Amino acid sequence: MTRRTKIAAALAFLGILHGLAIFAGFLAPYPYAEQHREFPYAPPTRIHFRHLRPFVYGWAEGREDTTRSYPIQFLVHGRLFGVQEPSVIFLLGADAYGRDLFSRLLYGGRVSLLTGLLAAFLSLGLGLALGTVAGFHGGWLDQILMRGGELVMALPWLYLLLAVRAFLPLHITTVQAFFLLIIIIGGVGWVRPARLIRGVVLSARERGFVLAARGFGASDAYLIRRHVLPLTLGVVLTQATVLIPQYILAEVALSFLGLGVSEPVPSWGNMLAEAQQYHALVAHGWMLAPGLAIIPVLLGYLLLADTLLESRGQ
Repeated sequence: MTRRTKIAAALAFLGILHGLAIFAGFLAPYPYAEQHREFPYAPPTRIHFRHLRPFVYGWAEGREDTTRSYPIQFLVHGRLFGVQEPSVIFLLGADAYGRDLFSRLLYGGRVSLLTGLLAAFLSLGLGLALGTVAGFHGGWLDQILMRGGELVMALPWLYLLLAVRAFLPLHITTVQAFFLLIIIIGGVGWVRPARLIRGVVLSARERGFVLAARGFGASDAYLIRRHVLPLTLGVVLTQATVLIPQYILAEVALSFLGLGVSEPVPSWGNMLAEAQQYHALVAHGWMLAPGLAIIPVLLGYLLLADTLLESRGQ
């Protein structure tokens, strides 16, 4: 398999996974906050077929009632599939409030994946700007930026986040919590890409075509835009494939600890928080579904990162 094929396969795989989250409103059979209190911790619904037509049985006293069947309906109420009440369809089971875990998994992917993407965009934007300035101009400006970056890396950011959260109002909106996560995660991670980009810029500013353009009177802004920044593209793309999965895991960890998006809005982190209860973990294994959903996302990004690194090495 060629490198182009590997990159195309990884991008297609990641595109499918992100597409599932983007179109959660269509693919999920229920809204993320819809509760079915009569079905707490319901197990995954079994799909049956009769004459190639899928259907589910009703529920009575915590188990299937084979005397009542309900066909699975497609393209109803603006959603891909569903069943008629009073029956329910829980492809991955339900949580303590009877909320469909499959629906919440798709909606939660929006928060977790988007946090990773936006935080990586923020880190790379800061790293590109500061690394380019430090590498191109050098001198005291380079020293200040790089020493400041080392200070940022040395700070205990988890404790800092706890302190910031303590000074905020007790109840903050979901949007505020979402952007707080992005700012904290993205603001911490700019140092590594900045140092790598600085190295590329230090090499690029001494190249012959850059010195020739400077000799013809080109301004610093022109040199950076026309000759230096294009050379950093490979580093930026490679760092993006490394940082995005790291930041997705960071969001999951922070939300798991209660520092991210709060209920009822789902994220993979706060959904996993329900599984930390011993009885839920032992008796209802499907509560670990958000943790399993992270694995293919990470593998897709790691495959893409490895392929890009191979391309750069050659």
